[in-house]
Amino acid sequence: MTIEETCFEAVSLHDLEWMSTAEQDALPFGVVGFGPDTDVQTYNATEAKMSGLDPSTVLGVPFFDAVAQCMNNFMVAQRFEDEPRLDDIVPYVLTLRMRPTKVRLKLLAAPDMPRRYVLIER
Repeated sequence: MTIEETCFEAVSLHDLEWMSTAEQDALPFGVVGFGPDTDVQTYNATEAKMSGLDPSTVLGVPFFDAVAQCMNNFMVAQRFEDEPRLDDIVPYVLTLRMRPTKVRLKLLAAPDMPRRYVLIER
């Protein structure tokens, strides 16, 4: 799958793990990757532009506790705790640091992968 063919619905956890930083930055949707401790490990350029947050300020920071507190609930954060394998798209409304914004989130996780991902399509 080339970057040009990578769409929100089709991108997989495996695709994201094998992409370079430049390839993730070229995606037209936000990509946030974090470890089991929820500390942010990847934050693509699209998400940085859309959120207004510089990647240097979020890398190494707990995603649900400090970066995206509006996702620290049963609909998003708790699913990563309860479901070791995730590949689901959910409608959502972002509310932190902005007027309410309708988005779609793609939640990706697998027990054998080092990172979990939240993709954000605005």
